[in-house]
Parts: sequence; C-alpha cells; structure tokens
Amino acid sequence: MLVRDAMSTVVLTIGPTHTLRQAAALMSARRVGAAVVHDPDAGGIGILTERDILNSVGLGQDPDTERAHAHTTNDVVFAAPAWTLEEAAGAMAHGGFRHLIVLDGGEPAGIVSVRDIIRCWAPARQQVPA
Repeated sequence: MLVRDAMSTVVLTIGPTHTLRQAAALMSARRVGAAVVHDPDAGGIGILTERDILNSVGLGQDPDTERAHAHTTNDVVFAAPAWTLEEAAGAMAHGGFRHLIVLDGGEPAGIVSVRDIIRCWAPARQQVPA
C-alpha cells in the first residue's frame, strides 16, 4: 500500500504568527494532530504538532502569546505519494516523529501519520492466521 492510499488530504495550514492556542483550537476542530506552517520568510513549509504545543505548555509558556513560528519544525522530512507505507514508517521511526507532510509537485498534498499507517495495516494483519 502507498502513502497516497493512507494519507489524509485534509491539510490544516496555518501562518507563523498564529498563537499556539489558535493552532490548538484549529487542530482540535479538525481532529488532526499536526498543522502545516507556511512561512515564506523562514524558508517555506514547516510542521507544528500537538507534541510541540504540549511541550510549550509544559514549560509554562503562555499559549496566548507563543507563536507557531517559535515551535515549528522547519527541517522537515517530506514523503512522496508514491512511497510505500513501509518507507513512511521507516522514516518516522528513524526520525522519531509521528507525522509526514506529503508533497506532490512541491506542494502539500496531505499528511500521513502513524495512526493512518496502523489503520491501513491493522485489517490486513488481523486476517493472518496465528
């Protein structure tokens, strides 16, 4: 199975000046664990995850004043729609992260998460005799 078959095509995109509270509210409303941060001044595309927000709050930072750009990962590993799920899972395991932005033609086409991969693999694994 390929990344294109598992990825979510609902991509939440926010700006670098969104507060962490705004980002969290949007992520919660869309029921996603990551947002693509489009920041042309910082080199383009980054990612803000629920873990980034949690770490900030855990440090006692104010989610109403902290901006997304201060917590965005900019050295992102991108996936291609034609990657296998094994390739995506390997990249996540190697990098220690749970989301990959999927680029198609240089533009975000989706996000694939560990949960997406598990959802695809679980039915196939359940049919294997023990």
